[in-house]
Amino acid sequence: MKGRLASVAFLLGSLSTGLAWLSVQPVLFRLLEAIRRWVPEGSAEAEVLARVRAVLPVILGLDLVALTVLTYVVLDLMVGRPLRRTEAVVEQFGRLELDPHLVPTQSGSVVSRIQRSLQRMAEALRDEQALTRAQMESLRESNARLARTQTELVASERLATVGRLAAGVAHEVGNPLAGILGYVALARSKADTPELKDFLERIDHEVQRIDRIIRGLLDLGRPGATSMGPVDVGAVVETCVRLVRAAPELADVTVDLRLEPGALARADAGPLSQIVINLLLNAAQAMGGQGAVRVSSRCEAGETRLVVEDAGPGIPAEVMPRLFEPFFTTKGRGGTGLGLAVSQRLAQVMGGRLEAENVPGGGARFTVSLPAP
Repeated sequence: MKGRLASVAFLLGSLSTGLAWLSVQPVLFRLLEAIRRWVPEGSAEAEVLARVRAVLPVILGLDLVALTVLTYVVLDLMVGRPLRRTEAVVEQFGRLELDPHLVPTQSGSVVSRIQRSLQRMAEALRDEQALTRAQMESLRESNARLARTQTELVASERLATVGRLAAGVAHEVGNPLAGILGYVALARSKADTPELKDFLERIDHEVQRIDRIIRGLLDLGRPGATSMGPVDVGAVVETCVRLVRAAPELADVTVDLRLEPGALARADAGPLSQIVINLLLNAAQAMGGQGAVRVSSRCEAGETRLVVEDAGPGIPAEVMPRLFEPFFTTKGRGGTGLGLAVSQRLAQVMGGRLEAENVPGGGARFTVSLPAP
């Protein structure tokens, strides 16, 4: 840089000296010529005049040197030093370094070196931004997984608490209910008026509802499955579809099976059948008994996934967080609120999970994920 500044200073000094000489030369030479005419030749004045004419180039050279040095000093103070400091700082940022003793070693002009340093700094910043975005995305995914895990833990603890309480009560309540049902059946056989038969039928219906609730509580509190093994998911689904065909909820419902051949899961066929039947009945009820239910299975990422989709209205946003809570139902007195809670519990006992979501085109999707054998 100093060499460039010296070159610029010499150019500016030469230009200034040349302009000054061109401006002064006509007047000076005319003055000297006029003095020479009035001074006799051979006199002391003529000798001094000759010496003055001989010294003029030396004075011009000294003027050039003085202007060059002065211009160099001014340029170095006003431009050179700030540029060198700027170059060093930009170079440090370009390499993402903060060493105050760093000295740029690249060749080329100052502007080109600064430009290359800025380009490296921009590339480094882009890389840092990409890394930051990736880290933020990873954090969001981790937070989402943590939230899901926390929700599952809370739900599991709630189900376990309900199961422990239910296990102690269900057996005591079950025997009296069986006696009540027996006596109601005996009374119905001896009823002699339609009104009395209607009352007894209502009693029988409500007692059976209580019995279903008790059985659901027992399912929540039942111990883990002990007959785990490879299960053909497609065969279980086909058996369940044949069983529920006669149910009134599926009288006008089309079941579309898209099962992957040979899809196996490490599970218990009994609990898995209970989950499938419950999901099929819920799907049919969500569509009002009309429409199509799609059941598909696939193996991926070390899991076997069974998906049940309906064409109903979907799951409302306010219902989704409480969907698997015990005794939470949107069916009024027609439901116990234990079907999905029991299904989720059975899936967890088998080492899997049950998840729910809305289909973008409409309807709900329930996915049972079980470990592959």
